[in-house]
Amino acid sequence: MKTISKSCAVLLEEFSTELVDLTEYGKRAKNGKLTESQARDLLSHFEATHELALNVITHYFKQIGKGPFSGSRDLTVEAFHAELIDDGKAWLDIVIDRIQYSPVYDIDTQEKFIDNIQKRYIRLLQRFEDTMGKVLNE
Repeated sequence: MKTISKSCAVLLEEFSTELVDLTEYGKRAKNGKLTESQARDLLSHFEATHELALNVITHYFKQIGKGPFSGSRDLTVEAFHAELIDDGKAWLDIVIDRIQYSPVYDIDTQEKFIDNIQKRYIRLLQRFEDTMGKVLNE
């Protein structure tokens, strides 16, 4: 296996730091409800954390000579095939939720998106962190 540069490890560290913040924001719901400000913060931290995860994956693939990829869907599929992520469908759901949440669409998906973040996506990102840590330490 090719040696992975330190910069990939640095990106993973940045991701891990943001993941800690996201996890804390995910726990702030009182009686299952977030205030508007808490919801905005959770969504903002989630998007930042997901982007950092995609950056880690992109950089890792560049280091081993794979890519480029045309977008987050292709990158996600390749990460699943490379066993960097363990639930390809759920990661594609993240991509779809982020697209649907975009202000371009008229549908209100915020509540569903927040629910998915708290109940599904944070755990996915935590498992990714564990997997990438192991991969980079091989």
